Amino acid sequence: MRIGLHTSIAGSLERSALKAAELGANTFQIFSSSPRQWKASAPSLPAIRLLNQAREKHDLYPLAIHDNYLINLASAHEKIRKLSIEAFRGELERAVAIGAEYLIAHPGNYKGHTVEQGILHFLEGVGEAARGIKLGSLMLLIENTVGAGAQLGGRLEELHVMREFAPKMTDVPIGFCLDTCHLLASGFDIANAAGLRHLVAEADRLLGLDNVRVIHANDSKGALGSHLDRHQNIGNGYIGLDGFRRILHHPRLRSKAFILETPMDDGWDKKDLDTLRTLWKKSRPTSSGTQRATTTTRSS
Repeated sequence: MRIGLHTSIAGSLERSALKAAELGANTFQIFSSSPRQWKASAPSLPAIRLLNQAREKHDLYPLAIHDNYLINLASAHEKIRKLSIEAFRGELERAVAIGAEYLIAHPGNYKGHTVEQGILHFLEGVGEAARGIKLGSLMLLIENTVGAGAQLGGRLEELHVMREFAPKMTDVPIGFCLDTCHLLASGFDIANAAGLRHLVAEADRLLGLDNVRVIHANDSKGALGSHLDRHQNIGNGYIGLDGFRRILHHPRLRSKAFILETPMDDGWDKKDLDTLRTLWKKSRPTSSGTQRATTTTRSS
């Protein structure tokens, strides 16, 4: 079972891996640069070497890189798209240099255009950004979203279309990252057994479960169908402990890499990691369990 979390590269790339290992993770996610700046510098070869040595020593696989929050390849604004393509090219280059297995990206916001135009811009942007780059084994994982406003990716059908049309526009291999908070907030009732079965069936039909490589394990501050993107610590939101136990033990999901993006203040990073490991080790829940604890209101 691969269970990990997002760690900071502050200090060094190596430190992000050592922190993950220190907390007991065997997979992890990082930003390759500041997530709120357009410009970024490339990591040095010695820094990359130390990172990879730490990954090998502590069996930290896979490594996922999450792209910059500013990037919006689906934007209706030409200037934003241009900046986004340039920044996304940098993300691809750094991910290849670092040796990450996955680059995770939100598909973006198409406000001012149609959904179809947004998807087209996203795929055109990926293709232009990747032009001339030898990607090796790197795979792009498109992440589902809560589907708020003109946000792409709130419906699995949109993700399906992106992967179906991608080969006509780019050689970048496309997979998916499913975020549990985003799933619940977009309308999939994964907190109960029937809802989880429905989600797995739909994900297999539309995405192909083999193409889902990473699951962002986040409880949700927002209720079912709220379209509220607010991550909560495991067991303290609308998915609950029983919900996560079912997700971890689902035979079609337990081979995925589960990576936490929950609030990390006051030691919650280790608490959430320990909680997921404990849930994995415990027996499977009854099909009728629908726990939804809401005692904590920490912000993400």
